[in-house]
Amino acid sequence: MAEEIIQNFGSKEAAYSNIILKIKALIGNEKDPIANLANVSAALKEAFNFLWVGFYFVKENELVLGPFQGPIACTRIQKGHGVCGKSWEDSKLIIVENIDEFSGHIACSSASKSEIVVPLIQDSKVIAVIDVDSNEIATFDQVDAHYLNQLCEWLVTIM
Repeated sequence: MAEEIIQNFGSKEAAYSNIILKIKALIGNEKDPIANLANVSAALKEAFNFLWVGFYFVKENELVLGPFQGPIACTRIQKGHGVCGKSWEDSKLIIVENIDEFSGHIACSSASKSEIVVPLIQDSKVIAVIDVDSNEIATFDQVDAHYLNQLCEWLVTIM
């Protein structure tokens, strides 16, 4: 299956459309959210060669590290802190073109240069966020935002 995920689809839109279909097929009827999010992280990282892809779960009053692929990560993030904490606090997607210009950025990896964070919202509450980091400046755009948001909207229906 892994070799089927890593393909050149041409455009970023085509790549996302195809990887989302493959993720849905990979997950199938699996009900375990940890297993599913682990595979989502791996599939996105492999398909796009991102530096880091992972999830943080809202637990009590902080974000706690969940399944991820990439370098070692911060384990806990406070609400409003860093890009993930701000996305959780505001319940909105955030794209950061250059993390050095984001006030309050939490440097879990010095290799990270740009970032996108998308909240997973269920019953009007953020239950988790997906965090995707790149080792290049300005990697993420509205195409990433559209498809990652679409993926997150689907993920909350199976969690």
